[in-house]
Amino acid sequence: MRVGKILLALLAVTAALAIGGYRYWESRLVVPINISEPTLYEVPAGAGFHQVVLDLASRGILEAPWAFRLLTRLDPSSVPSLKVGEYRLEPGMTGREALALLGSDQVVTYPLTIPEGWTFAEMRARLNEAEKLVHETQGMSDAEIMAALDREGEHPEGWFFPDTYRYHKGVTDMEILRQAHERMEAILDEVWEGRDKDRQLPIDSPYEALIMASLIERETGASQERRAIAGVFARRMERGMRLQTDPTVIYGMGEDYAGNITRADLREATPYNTYVIDGLPPTPIAMPGRAALEAAVDPAPGNTLYFVAKGDGTHHFSRTLREHNAAVRRYILNR
Repeated sequence: MRVGKILLALLAVTAALAIGGYRYWESRLVVPINISEPTLYEVPAGAGFHQVVLDLASRGILEAPWAFRLLTRLDPSSVPSLKVGEYRLEPGMTGREALALLGSDQVVTYPLTIPEGWTFAEMRARLNEAEKLVHETQGMSDAEIMAALDREGEHPEGWFFPDTYRYHKGVTDMEILRQAHERMEAILDEVWEGRDKDRQLPIDSPYEALIMASLIERETGASQERRAIAGVFARRMERGMRLQTDPTVIYGMGEDYAGNITRADLREATPYNTYVIDGLPPTPIAMPGRAALEAAVDPAPGNTLYFVAKGDGTHHFSRTLREHNAAVRRYILNR
């Protein structure tokens, strides 16, 4: 009897110690991590759970790494499969919450904004400057980039949709270009298919709509004017008048453009100078947004044939050359 009581007492002590040890172990898993402000942590490629736990402990972020190593034995189903990438650890997170974050899809992302009306050269420059992006296209020509996008032999201008794209560390600039290109293709197809097919337009294809939209985008940043600008261009084309839009002159000048246009520049015969050529230029001159694309296929009706910048971001529209010349004197020459 006495031996039995001793055994029972030993079992009770052992059970109490086991329960206490288990509770202590559990408590170590939910100790807050040691950071006072949001902190970036990167899970490198090939890193395992134990390696990351030890690394966090060595940085003083995580306490009791033994508790997390023991977790793989006592409760392996709750051990997250860590994913490569950058994560933002927040003050107040427990060690367990931090490791769960490192196994989630909540990687840190970065914005990359391509404004409407930018050229492909400007987009490439922005990509080259983007932090955390893998610069795969540096050293590639425009032609090589288009070939990689299955558009071999095509001019790149206009084929990338201007927007804000988000990416995480390790994404390549080619992936951003592919995403922007696919969006432009999809939106251009949608806008072209959604046009009023009973309406006669001076453009005959989605690509001509893309070119027209680029001219509209470069001429005005005022949303209420896009269809009016498109209307002027459409009427001029229908009457066999040249478009005579300055942004095409600038684009045709390339690196020779120094900030202003001279009379000689207006007479310079380039493939893009719409003071010299008839109809549309051979390619877009910029990346148009959706509103400019929609304006290209839905120009505003009316009888205006000219417009001049007023200096406040908007334009004065005229029906006759005489009225236009008066507006030029008022808004350009006097200014």
